[in-house]
Amino acid sequence: MYYYKVIMKKILFSLCLMTTVLVASAEDLKLTLPEMEPRLSSGMVQNYRPELSLNMMSLNMMNVSMPETDKLTWMETNPGVKPYKVMDDLTFVGVPVFVAGIIAKSEKKYFAQQYQNSHANTRLLTNFKTSIDDYTQYFGPAMTLGLKIGGVEGRSDWGRFLASSAMSYGIMAAIVNGIKYTAKEMRPDGSQANSWPSGHTATSFVGATILHKEYGLTRSPWYSIAGYGVATATGVMRVLNNRHWVSDVLSGAGIGIMSTEAAYALSDVVFKGRGLLRNDMEGLTDASEHPSFFSVSMGLGFGSKDLDFEALDEGDPVRMKFQTATVVQAEGAYFINKYVGIGGRLRVKTSPIKGWEDFMGMAENDAGEVVQDLREIDEEGSFTGNLTDMLLTKEFSIESDHLTEFAADAGLYFNIPLSRRFSLGTKLLVGRSIMQELDLNARYAGNVMDMDYDATITSGQLTDIDIKDITELKDAGNKPVTYDVEWDYLTVSANNSTKFGTGLSLTYAYKKNFSWKLFCDYDYTRKDYTLTYDPDYYIAFGMPEMVGLGALMGETIQPQKHTIRKHVNSWVVGASFSVSF
Repeated sequence: MYYYKVIMKKILFSLCLMTTVLVASAEDLKLTLPEMEPRLSSGMVQNYRPELSLNMMSLNMMNVSMPETDKLTWMETNPGVKPYKVMDDLTFVGVPVFVAGIIAKSEKKYFAQQYQNSHANTRLLTNFKTSIDDYTQYFGPAMTLGLKIGGVEGRSDWGRFLASSAMSYGIMAAIVNGIKYTAKEMRPDGSQANSWPSGHTATSFVGATILHKEYGLTRSPWYSIAGYGVATATGVMRVLNNRHWVSDVLSGAGIGIMSTEAAYALSDVVFKGRGLLRNDMEGLTDASEHPSFFSVSMGLGFGSKDLDFEALDEGDPVRMKFQTATVVQAEGAYFINKYVGIGGRLRVKTSPIKGWEDFMGMAENDAGEVVQDLREIDEEGSFTGNLTDMLLTKEFSIESDHLTEFAADAGLYFNIPLSRRFSLGTKLLVGRSIMQELDLNARYAGNVMDMDYDATITSGQLTDIDIKDITELKDAGNKPVTYDVEWDYLTVSANNSTKFGTGLSLTYAYKKNFSWKLFCDYDYTRKDYTLTYDPDYYIAFGMPEMVGLGALMGETIQPQKHTIRKHVNSWVVGASFSVSF
């Protein structure tokens, strides 16, 4: 698990770093970049509007003298900039994303969590922890403010920008909090009943959409890729941190996009042409003539999810069910002509499991409450129960992680033009699938037990054993000796394999260089899954003499291993934000 945490943190850090580098290099990647410089607007400038200006603060402390007529403008409007119409920027893409979150809410029913029980083993936990998402949610506004402070001219002057941003966050906050404290959905970790929708994700997508409108649409599309890339990573981290369900993140993303689009449309009504510095880049990307693209995507994974293993400890066969997966990917292709191109895709897919409590050896009473301790110890510390009951210790917790697939694919991409704005796409890919194991960790803590027994050994073989008593082991101060051990209770791993993929997509080019894409991808691979089950590891710590007794009987405590071969068919449906070039 330590290796997994390091890998995931490196991936998330690399994604944030990549987007920052893209922004830093945007000046080289954009189509056009007119020269511009920070300027003071004075009464002599033709487009200066006295009624919209604010008096400049006194500069006496800096010994700078300025004419009384010189002022800094609050809502400057550049000559020749046309007012935006309300429908110019409304894409309504946030609506299907939000609805997808509602549809995905069914995933929660697969986790029979008892939040009213304070014991950790009645909850689904994860040992993936990072606080990066607390900061990446503010990447969009930080980038936008940094560019404006640095003098990079965007869509709006300060007054209009601040008003549009304030309305964006205000609308988002009202919707998110209104739903959160009405729906009262419990978080996966059981901490609070305000899970749906995700506030972090909504905040990050508001910031990404502001960056997109201010600089992505007007200067370089790579600003938009950076913003939406980091916003997508933020949503994924909320799921991996066990703070949100997939449905929470999807709905949060939809609310963030819708809120910002609504706020900017409202600004177009209120301010009209005031406070505009730049219009969108000229022209319309012809979906049929310019199919080359780079995109970031979020989606849901479905398909082969059941793994049937042999019976464990002479019990029933084990069936592991993997539920709706969270999928995030980056994809791009260069088209040789308007029909055929070559490209590739990088994907991370994480799948939660159903029925994880079946592997924990827990018992329940008639009320369905988990029984934590079935041992019977009298006042003198002697064991009065049976050896089977001894297997349950004072504390038992389980940590669950998602089964994660990292995949890289490359191949041919095909484009079928439908109109200037719409096109169909498909692809034929081959790649490599790398699985990160799922690891259920157990932590047992309790008192070390001392076993009093008589054994008869004949010719080096144990022929008879008489257990007289089992008592708690005491130290020199007559205090119980304790133990505390954590180990891999159950792991599911899979070999790396070759995979084949195809898919169908519908692309809508709504602005120059910008498209939204709905896609459905299919992938096939064959994997060998290995389940390793080790429920008795703690016995060597909790009852050391039992290990020695087992050695006399020719038995040792070893984990069980079961391997099955599975033909894996998986489907991913989702939406992409795409930049054409």
